[in-house]
Amino acid sequence: MRKIYNSYINNFTGLSKEIWLLSLVTFVNRAGAMVIPFLSLYLVNDRCFSMPDVGWIMTSYGLGSLTGTWIGGRLTDKIGFYKVITLSLFFGGLGFIGLQWLDSFAGFCIGIFTLILIADAYRPAIYVASDVYSKPENKTRSIALIRLAINLGFSIGPLIGGMIIASIDYSSLFWIDGISCIIASIGLFVLLKPKEKDKIDPDNSIKKEGLPPLLNKLYILLFIIMVLTSITFVQYFSVMPLYWAKEHFLSEDLIGWLMFVNGAIIVIFEMPLVGYLERINISKTMATFWGGVFIALSFIVINITSWSGVLIIGMLLLTLGEMIGSPFSSALALEMAPKGRKGSYMGLFSMSFSISHIFGHNGGMNLADTYGFDTTWWIMVGVLIIVSILTIWLYKLLKKSPTFEGT
Repeated sequence: MRKIYNSYINNFTGLSKEIWLLSLVTFVNRAGAMVIPFLSLYLVNDRCFSMPDVGWIMTSYGLGSLTGTWIGGRLTDKIGFYKVITLSLFFGGLGFIGLQWLDSFAGFCIGIFTLILIADAYRPAIYVASDVYSKPENKTRSIALIRLAINLGFSIGPLIGGMIIASIDYSSLFWIDGISCIIASIGLFVLLKPKEKDKIDPDNSIKKEGLPPLLNKLYILLFIIMVLTSITFVQYFSVMPLYWAKEHFLSEDLIGWLMFVNGAIIVIFEMPLVGYLERINISKTMATFWGGVFIALSFIVINITSWSGVLIIGMLLLTLGEMIGSPFSSALALEMAPKGRKGSYMGLFSMSFSISHIFGHNGGMNLADTYGFDTTWWIMVGVLIIVSILTIWLYKLLKKSPTFEGT
């Protein structure tokens, strides 16, 4: 038992105190993120919008995310990650509090767009921060630790959120989410002594190396892979909760518990899994491939039986795919980003998730409304088959590149 314990703890050693602090702040922020997992249910059940209406509102979410990550990446290169993260958290918190007073379709579209624009400027900045505060050999584990904090927050958030909805109302979620973001921004401002941009790069003198991200064909291929993978992944945060409620008759608190399974497993097992995969020298590209395979399996199993217990199996498979694919694909993106352009590259990488919000939620909602949930899940499997082919292609191209050999 002691050997297992020591082996587990060793996965966390060697990471900088700044990475730990960023993870703590991220946890506080994400622990209050109760609104997003229940947003589709809130809009259907509390605001009485139709599923296609919700799809368009979630498209606004994606457009805001796309714009926010692009602006966040640019600002990170110009003013530094510290200011971007702090301001994004603070004003995003105010936005979450204000969201509860919207009631019209147009109001929600505009409000969600503006809120997520501000909130998702955080994403490329946190990747660059993890790069700055990590040794080269620790980058994947640093990203995994920040992801652990995100998922610990996400596992607690929906669980508590579901209980709050069942016992109080939806309105309380907006207050808790907003206040937690503000607390996270204050905590970062007070506790982190950043490597500010003017200290790392006086007079902005670092030469930009390599091609801009949009001209890097290999990076664009990775971007396409991440867009398609994320389109399938986001179904679990909009269409899937409706499927659980409508087809398997789960209440909000049970949905919260099911989402808790995802976060809890990631918190316990992702760091040891990433540490093990690094020790066996798995290619980051192949880890991305296997991540997509397990996500595809999560959709397949829920379609082959009507037994509600399979929902847990599907969530376990999704979680395994996420634990394998996400840290290594993020580390791959950072590795492919040349000096002086990391903010722009990680901004584009983050935009892949934003684009998935634009097309994934809307497409999934309309597919489910028109053809039913089963057909929708099979379509997601088809998309992931395409992803697996593209990922193998990227792996072979990177193997031929002297710059990224072994990536």
